[in-house]
Amino acid sequence: MQAPQPTPFRAERPMTPSDQENWTRSQNRDSWLVFRIMSEFVEGFQTLSETGPSVTVFGSARTKPGQPYYEMAREVGRQLAEEGYAVVTGGGPGIMEAANRGAHEAGGVSVGLNIMLPFEQGSNPYVDHDKTITFDFFFVRKTLLVKYAQGIVVMPGGFGTMDELFEALTLIQTHKEARFPIILMGEAYWGGLIDWLRTHMLGAGNISPQDLDLFTVTDDPAEAVARIVQFCQAEGVAPNF
Repeated sequence: MQAPQPTPFRAERPMTPSDQENWTRSQNRDSWLVFRIMSEFVEGFQTLSETGPSVTVFGSARTKPGQPYYEMAREVGRQLAEEGYAVVTGGGPGIMEAANRGAHEAGGVSVGLNIMLPFEQGSNPYVDHDKTITFDFFFVRKTLLVKYAQGIVVMPGGFGTMDELFEALTLIQTHKEARFPIILMGEAYWGGLIDWLRTHMLGAGNISPQDLDLFTVTDDPAEAVARIVQFCQAEGVAPNF
């Protein structure tokens, strides 16, 4: 008995009139979307350019007060503020709250670039009232999180933190933005990832040995802040692109 022949695969089906109507409506809507995107960039540029030199802190929104990494981020925020840097976060809870809290308690500038999400939404109470912005577009927010940063501190986090970390590394690796310190805090947390980068990514030739020098790892808030201060003293401060 002959085996049944598979149905030929079609890469695409013909568009129905309803499909075409939805596609056209989407095209019209996207044209106007450009102005919403522009308005978010303009507001962000105006607010952050007036803030002065800053350091951005990334990390999980799920870290609770009193947990070791929360308190580590809080201390980092405090020390950065004492050195005169504005502390910029995604504005939410967890690590973001901790870093903003440390800056606020030290009397420094505390900035929150919030994002509209179905969860983990809303600015934490330690963001300065005139330094909070809420975005609809992730890519606008991510641009502004790095544009004015003189350094980035990356605390333990999830997918969002990994996205932010590797985007910053890629921008520096490809010379799309100026070199600045990227500091991973939490040696136990990042150790496995760094081993994987070294053995698998570098081992496969997908990065160069010097790419592993684009970041440093420490558990010491004073060391993290000192590295940023020393870099700025040597290189000066300026927007990254």
